Amino acid sequence: MDNHHSGPVETGAPMDYSEHDKTYNAFLAGAKWGTMLIIVLMIAMAAGFFGGAGFIGSLLVFIILNIAGVFLLR
Repeated sequence: MDNHHSGPVETGAPMDYSEHDKTYNAFLAGAKWGTMLIIVLMIAMAAGFFGGAGFIGSLLVFIILNIAGVFLLR
């Protein structure tokens, strides 16, 4: 019975809080930038398909909104 664990499972391994914080911050950054990218893409597609801007116009909208998003989300 040497391998019988008498304590709770949650206390089995020590937490590496600095690595946890890095992972959490990376997830938040990815979610923030990914959401911005998808929203900008949808606006540019709407401008191209429904607004009559065409490919070049929607590409310009995409680029301009990405630049604005980078400055606003810093």
